[in-house]
Amino acid sequence: YLYIKSRKKNNIISNQNAQVKKANSEIIDSINYAKKIQSAILPTTNFIKSILTNSFIYYQPKDIVAGDFYWLKKMEQSILFAVADCTGHGVPGALMSVLCNNALNRASAETKAINTGKILDITRDIVISELNSEENVKDGMDIALCCINKKTLFYSGANNPLWIIRKETDTVQEFKADKLPIGRHDISFPYKTHEIPINKGDSIYIFSDGFADQFGGDRGKKYKTKQFKDFLVSIYKKEITIQQQLIQEEFNRWKGENEQIDDVCVMGIIV
Repeated sequence: YLYIKSRKKNNIISNQNAQVKKANSEIIDSINYAKKIQSAILPTTNFIKSILTNSFIYYQPKDIVAGDFYWLKKMEQSILFAVADCTGHGVPGALMSVLCNNALNRASAETKAINTGKILDITRDIVISELNSEENVKDGMDIALCCINKKTLFYSGANNPLWIIRKETDTVQEFKADKLPIGRHDISFPYKTHEIPINKGDSIYIFSDGFADQFGGDRGKKYKTKQFKDFLVSIYKKEITIQQQLIQEEFNRWKGENEQIDDVCVMGIIV
């Protein structure tokens, strides 16, 4: 009797395990398919290189899909590009990234390219409208949005700054973002547009906070912004593909055996 009872129990457990395994497999398949959809909104490497020849993107999602995304658009005499960090990561972050990417496309089509602040204003309005519900969702995104027009760079930021390393100075010139996310917030004001002269050989960097916030090193501490600045200064004179490789190696070196805590996205451009 005990043998039969034990065998029945084992069969039940075995069936439950099989059901869990099947469910997990279906979830992973769905997320992998979602990655294909999300990848479709990202500009291809060939497209990026055709417009920004001397550029790189280091993109390392925490999970299969990501809340971070990068964006690029050619408009007559101007080139618009951005790195954005949507609320969350994984599936929730990916859903926000598709919504915010669409909002950015719509906003940039409605205004002049060089007015990056106005583009963010309109993007914010669209995101708030799309998330308008009884639950009063406050999700959204942080973003650094730039526009190159001849020898001028226009920049606007929602929590994400712009760094420029001027050729031969070995110092980072930082342009601070407005402390206001794209989305519903307790306060609201127009985003500022910075107009910045640029020269041949200047290096431009925009990024999400995933790199600086990563825990690692000998003491399991955050990488932090200061160390990230110093690292970029140490590599900015190198060829652009070498920079991308070194950034990847540095992140992996620092992370070591620690879990990656957030999506990472870094865009670098040599003018």
